[in-house]
Amino acid sequence: MVRQEVISKRLRKLDEYLAILSKLRRYSFAEFIDDPEHYGCAERFLQLSLEAIADIGNHIISDLELGEVSWHRDIPAILEKNGYISRQMEEKWIRMIGFRNILVHDYLDIDRRAVFDVLQNNLEDFEEIKKSFANFL
Repeated sequence: MVRQEVISKRLRKLDEYLAILSKLRRYSFAEFIDDPEHYGCAERFLQLSLEAIADIGNHIISDLELGEVSWHRDIPAILEKNGYISRQMEEKWIRMIGFRNILVHDYLDIDRRAVFDVLQNNLEDFEEIKKSFANFL
């Protein structure tokens, strides 16, 4: 049985992060790239959002005893294998994990254009994943 309070708490935090990221969408690329507060905020809240979905997925896998997670990419693979997300969502999530790894490990060389692109074009991917998690509430 999945602990609903764990999922709910993390979904609320994810909503908080996504609301902040949505506000950052209003800036043009020039405004975004020229202000460290804008791109730094986007980088951090994207990272936190990615960590939140990984944490939720990991809790589901653990609570339902679906398998063992050794790497972040195991989470969407296990959820897809067990029918909780689509193959398309698994592929999107794996790309998101790659972006998370850049934010965490390659922070000195982050391409701000890529951050801006994710901010403008990929926040809906988080919403799609959230819908899958809502089935556990």
